[in-house]
Amino acid sequence: MKPPTSIDPTAAAAFRARRIEHWDAVARSMHVERDFSGPYHEQLIDVYRFLVPAGQRVIELGSGDGDLLAALEPAVGVGVDFSPEMVAMARRHHPHLEFIEADVHDMKLDRQFDVVIMSDLVNDLWDVQAVLERIRPLCTPRTRIIMNVYSRAWQVPLGIVRGLGLARPVLEQNWLTVSDLANLLDLADCEPIKHWSEVLWPLHTPVLSRLLNRYLAKLWPFRLFDLTNFIVARTRPVPVAPRAGPPGVTVVVPARNEAGNVPDIVHRTPELGGGTELIFVEGNSTDDTYATIEQAIRDNPDRDIKLLRQPGKGKGDAVRWGFAHAAGDVLMILDADLTVPPEDLPRFYEVLASGKGEFVNGVRLVYPMERQAMRLLNLIGNKFFGAAFSWLLQQRIKDTLCGTKALFKEDYELIAANRSYFGDFDPFGDFDLLFGAAKLNMKIADMPVRYRERTYGDTNISRWRHGWLLLRMAAFAAGRIKFFETAR
Repeated sequence: MKPPTSIDPTAAAAFRARRIEHWDAVARSMHVERDFSGPYHEQLIDVYRFLVPAGQRVIELGSGDGDLLAALEPAVGVGVDFSPEMVAMARRHHPHLEFIEADVHDMKLDRQFDVVIMSDLVNDLWDVQAVLERIRPLCTPRTRIIMNVYSRAWQVPLGIVRGLGLARPVLEQNWLTVSDLANLLDLADCEPIKHWSEVLWPLHTPVLSRLLNRYLAKLWPFRLFDLTNFIVARTRPVPVAPRAGPPGVTVVVPARNEAGNVPDIVHRTPELGGGTELIFVEGNSTDDTYATIEQAIRDNPDRDIKLLRQPGKGKGDAVRWGFAHAAGDVLMILDADLTVPPEDLPRFYEVLASGKGEFVNGVRLVYPMERQAMRLLNLIGNKFFGAAFSWLLQQRIKDTLCGTKALFKEDYELIAANRSYFGDFDPFGDFDLLFGAAKLNMKIADMPVRYRERTYGDTNISRWRHGWLLLRMAAFAAGRIKFFETAR
């Protein structure tokens, strides 16, 4: 799509010339003037380092002195800025990166990137929609667009601070709300994934800065007064169209003491996409689950069924073992108790194939359940943890413990590669995947399912012991995601 031409090119040209002159002057004075906004920019770097893994292909629009781009340790780093003085400074300070002198309204690059960054740029643009449309060719379906913009609540305080000479002067700004930006992204065929605010106290003050910015800035009502809003977005999804045909699917079924459900699992699990591989991971059962699966394999030679013996304990271990042996491009989890019907799996596949979501999470709390499907205390706990993790992950997660989930194998491999950030302590596997998906800024889609009563066997979940463990995991996640450490 060709970006729209400005309705007043003369005014746009004058706007651009004034800003180039302004930022050239800022660049020339940076080595002699004290800037009290330095701690604010250091805090921005911490947030971006949390959001962007090292080794990515990153382009920063409005890259200034290049310090933010360099801090992200990109495999390929490109900065674009229209100030000749800023570009010259960035090239001197970071010769291993590429800096291009260009106006982001008119840039032409025949390359694609994993991450597009616009830090404190949107406030200073003539035509935000045109720039968002201009960056679409830079994006793959997996690219993440990350921007931060000043909060409108700070319009007057920042004016006072700059009037006192405590921060760099700026020209007239766009004071856009998150809703304004969401609308502009929509007009440019992009969609927000999540948004939140950061930085309650932009000045360096021992002890106080850490308390305000790491903790209180994330809590209501203090976050209403944060200085900057962050938005993570992607280009509007298009259906997956692989060259080799529809993606193959692997359905992993952790099975411990589930012999009575095995025949139904085999008969009711549908063929999906380019074909369904069914992997049972048998968890050292005390009944004849293993032998029953072996018999099911013999009885269904036309089905692609594999049987693995689980090497460790817990559903999370079984899921990881099954995924490690999966051949499909799409990975799904199906609980062997059949409380979520296998007939629902095509809906999960369609969300991934359509691009509407990159991680599909089953939700049992939308439709009415069968009478004995979930006890009252479990229901209350699930609702609590859904609300807690929605806040933690900054995406809507209505049900954290539904066992049915789906994602692409390549995305799972990224989650697994970054697993050390959270550690390996989740016996269920649900949180390991949800934490990893949120850390990688994946689009999480909730998929309502009808939750059924178990017809064979007993649950492997201990309400009180596992409930306490869930609380500990929620607290740990708060430290690593919400009140994150700045180190990678």
